[in-house]
Amino acid sequence: MSKSLLMKSESPIKKLQLKIHNMHCTSCEVLIERKFIKIPGVEKANVNHANGKAEVYYTQEPKLHELQNALKEDGYSVSLWQDGNSDAQEGLHKNTQKDYLEIGAIVLTVTAAYLMLQQVDVVPKNIGISDNMSYGFVFLIGLVAALSTCMAVTGGLLLGVAAKYNQKYPTLAGFQKFKPHLYFNTGRVASYTLLGGAVGALGSVLTFSPKANGFMTILASLVMILLGFQLLKLFPQFKRFSLRMPKFLAHKIQGLTSYEKKGAPFLLGASTFFLPCGFTQALQLYVLAKGDFVTGALTMLAFSLGTMPALLSLSALSSFAQGAFRRYFLKFSGVLVIILGFYNLNNGLALTGSSVSLASIFLSSGKTNAQASPDTNVQIVGGKQIVRMKVIGLDYYPYRFKVVEGVPVEWRIDGSQAEGCAQIITVPQLGITEYIPRRSEKKILFTSRKTGTLVFSCTMGMTTRGASFIVVPNTTGIVAAPEVRGTNDTSSAEGSPEIANRIPPQKIFMEISQERGIYPRIFTVKKGVPVELTIDDRVPLGGCMSVMIIPQYDVAVPLKLGKNKLTFTPTKTGKVPITCSMGSPMALIVVVS
Repeated sequence: MSKSLLMKSESPIKKLQLKIHNMHCTSCEVLIERKFIKIPGVEKANVNHANGKAEVYYTQEPKLHELQNALKEDGYSVSLWQDGNSDAQEGLHKNTQKDYLEIGAIVLTVTAAYLMLQQVDVVPKNIGISDNMSYGFVFLIGLVAALSTCMAVTGGLLLGVAAKYNQKYPTLAGFQKFKPHLYFNTGRVASYTLLGGAVGALGSVLTFSPKANGFMTILASLVMILLGFQLLKLFPQFKRFSLRMPKFLAHKIQGLTSYEKKGAPFLLGASTFFLPCGFTQALQLYVLAKGDFVTGALTMLAFSLGTMPALLSLSALSSFAQGAFRRYFLKFSGVLVIILGFYNLNNGLALTGSSVSLASIFLSSGKTNAQASPDTNVQIVGGKQIVRMKVIGLDYYPYRFKVVEGVPVEWRIDGSQAEGCAQIITVPQLGITEYIPRRSEKKILFTSRKTGTLVFSCTMGMTTRGASFIVVPNTTGIVAAPEVRGTNDTSSAEGSPEIANRIPPQKIFMEISQERGIYPRIFTVKKGVPVELTIDDRVPLGGCMSVMIIPQYDVAVPLKLGKNKLTFTPTKTGKVPITCSMGSPMALIVVVS
């Protein structure tokens, strides 16, 4: 990082304090430090992006224009620390009224564009760093990241190593001069894919519970929101909370630009996975929570491919990434990132079992209005509240109901068009987790004894945001029918409890542990005889693994540490799969005559 603090002459080392403008991430610190120490007479530089202060140690004082020229092409500017006003000395940036008007206009434009595109089904209804995030959406995040935060740091590395490569091999011509760009991006894509998979695999070893997944999702969202604040230069005090890697490691990565071997561009591109980019960090937290190698690899692959167009055409885009274009694009990126971050907090809140819904805060008009108007989606029949809902894909129609406390609710769910984990529905506050069959209507019975909000979703938080029951006081004097206990009422004849009561069950046992995984994976049982499966879960399971399903018999059991039991009666010979909530096979039951 430094030439040396030990002087080769008798000149004393002096310190110059500077104010650096337009920094927005911790990687900026390393980039600026390395630019400064290339100036003759500068021995060392320390830069802090949180307060915008740079301390330059020199034996020959650099001119201000030399410092300015060193950073000009990267979009930074320099002033003397003592020349700034009190805000500058504190490292704070003050947006002007024009800045706030521009930010407001961008917010309105982005929101209006999203709503219009959503009406014609061009964009997904659920966006953000979430379980149902498509790889195409991750690719778009990469495009935004490349032009907002990756250009100065990653782009600077690419230009540096390319210049060194072409200097080392001056006889190269045409396409051969472009090879460093290809090597750099190939190394970047390869490392993001492999290391993304490794982070996902690490998450599977840590076996996050659904609640832990929710907190990880919230953390990833907060990283995105803080990044957006930095891009918009709002709340600069939050800069000190940025996630960061050890600075010496970042300098090591930057130092690879001087490596003269042909493999230097590839190696340098691969190392960018460890640079502190807010977008990268948010996605790394996301794949860690997903706990799956393939998902981690594909997510980071899509992100790295999204950054590639900007990096491959760096020379053409670098002129646009400055001046007015840079100013407006950074504002656009900041607004978009903040919207995504806040929008995604609902996913994390749902997975933690919280009754707080950001969507309901903005969509509902308050408790008084909720009590005053009836819900047309709820019918009172024989002292019961009849609620009908359809599941289409991953969406609920309708998704919000107002019911009365103390009166039984009969929740009738049409799941004939449900997909993926939407075939499992859970109400954490009531301890309800049920499988929704496609071939028949599902009935779930419950009674809420207190007012409030009961949030429901699939077990992975992938379904409609804000889905809930709003429980209000019984002010109209509805007479409640006698409560019917039990929540698993379906018209399916298979697995009838009447059969189970007449015949002693076949008892089978399964173990889920770190040592043996799921063991055994194959069971043999007799047709027509009830089966009682006991699952000894010795490790906390998260995501789709948190629920075990036998789809053929509409049976689901949420897995908790210790003994878990499920029962069914096989009615046909053949193979019956046991799956997770996403349909992935976990074990197999062979039914024989």
